[in-house]
Amino acid sequence: MIYKLVFSKQVVTTALKLSIIVGTILAFINHGESIIGNTLSNKQVIQILITYFVPYAVSTYSSVKAITANTKKIEKTRKVGG
Repeated sequence: MIYKLVFSKQVVTTALKLSIIVGTILAFINHGESIIGNTLSNKQVIQILITYFVPYAVSTYSSVKAITANTKKIEKTRKVGG
């Protein structure tokens, strides 16, 4: 079930959008001068890729955690009410 959620369209789309926004902001904060000057090293490119991955991972984790918590709450309510 977790893997289905991690790769679901809703979770992936949300995580990608957040990653693009937050990753770009962080990339410019950390490497703006090199980006603008077009002087990025291979090491900086790898760092920037990681910078985009971190908010993607955090968003995915948060989304999956929220969905599973809500699912458990709904199931518990159904058992009590049904």
